[in-house]
Amino acid sequence: MSFVDKAKNAAEDLAGKAKEAVGKVTGDDTLEAEGKVDQSKADLKGAGEKVKDAFKN
Repeated sequence: MSFVDKAKNAAEDLAGKAKEAVGKVTGDDTLEAEGKVDQSKADLKGAGEKVKDAFKN
């Protein structure tokens, strides 16, 4: 996994956490759910990159 990919995944995860927190504070269930989805996407992308790396080695 390249540094750029790691940084993008971390940024997406952080943005998701921020959305989730804002959603909780404001009572916006939709925004909170979007934040959780963004975090899940970042986790899946990270897992996919780890699988690619495993096959490269």
